Amino acid sequence: MTIDAQLRSQVERATGRPTASLPVTLLKAEASSRSYYRVGTFPDSHVVMVMPVETMKKSEEVSSGAAPTELPFINVHRYLHGLGVRVPNILKFDEPAGMMVLEDLGDQTFEAALKVGDRTKLYTDAVRLLARLRARTEKAADPKCLAFTRAFDETLYDWELHHFREWGLEIWSGRKPTDAQRQELDAIFKRIARELAAAPRNFTHRDYQSRNIMVVRGELVVIDFQDALQGPRQYDLVALLRDSYVELDRGFVDGMLDAYITTFETETKERIDAKAFKAFFDLLTVQRKLKDAGRFEYINRVKGNPGFLVSIPASLRYVKTALDTQPQLADLRRIVAPYVPELA
Repeated sequence: MTIDAQLRSQVERATGRPTASLPVTLLKAEASSRSYYRVGTFPDSHVVMVMPVETMKKSEEVSSGAAPTELPFINVHRYLHGLGVRVPNILKFDEPAGMMVLEDLGDQTFEAALKVGDRTKLYTDAVRLLARLRARTEKAADPKCLAFTRAFDETLYDWELHHFREWGLEIWSGRKPTDAQRQELDAIFKRIARELAAAPRNFTHRDYQSRNIMVVRGELVVIDFQDALQGPRQYDLVALLRDSYVELDRGFVDGMLDAYITTFETETKERIDAKAFKAFFDLLTVQRKLKDAGRFEYINRVKGNPGFLVSIPASLRYVKTALDTQPQLADLRRIVAPYVPELA
């Protein structure tokens, strides 16, 4: 049976409607090993997610522990749906085939909506949604949700920084640090990882950015949440407001951080020190965007997908701006700038 026939069969079994004449379209792929196909013509269509059976339960991002027994997408979907977060409807999951039939949300990502919509309103809606989500998850932690069994700990932060060192510094520049520089980098990375890991943690989407939020009839729908884990409050804000695909100026970012803080305080009655909150946001920006720069080069070299190389300069500009607010990281800048001049 051809792949198109398999996809139509999955949708037919999920909906009970004949699909033999429906067109099948491969949707744009990102960095994931998953593939997405539209069966039918939008809006009278469905999307089928196709996953490699042997690895579909294992996170594509590094995390500790064995692969879970339940598909992470379904597990985290259940938790978010229970909190009232808009996520795509699941019609059918054929585990042996590695195929899932989903509601078709259309093609308007948050990134696409920004080109035609009100930027301030879109981002305000996104940060308020995030603040409400975080407030609810801090009140309603669920040990049955995989996100509460794994975390951004010191080891993971450190691994991601070294991922940058390997791919975003050494491979990118074609040169390796000296032994002395490597020892100093190791110590600096551990210091950053330790400080980040010491912050209180709770549910974190992990990649809450413009390509993982859909805009459907004005409503924001969250997708790509299967790698959720425990992290600090600022992590998803860094993903959204320091997005490698959509650059934002600092003044706008500060306004959105203020909107998040206001919404979170309203939801929880907790008072937040805005200055300290934003300082940690900047420190986390250094770690996350260094990791992104390295990851984009890794995806190019290892997965043969050069599509993300165009986003490396934006990632590095974010790091540079954040480093300007972190004088304690002057030693990091001194070491990496000769290899990555964009950070000088």
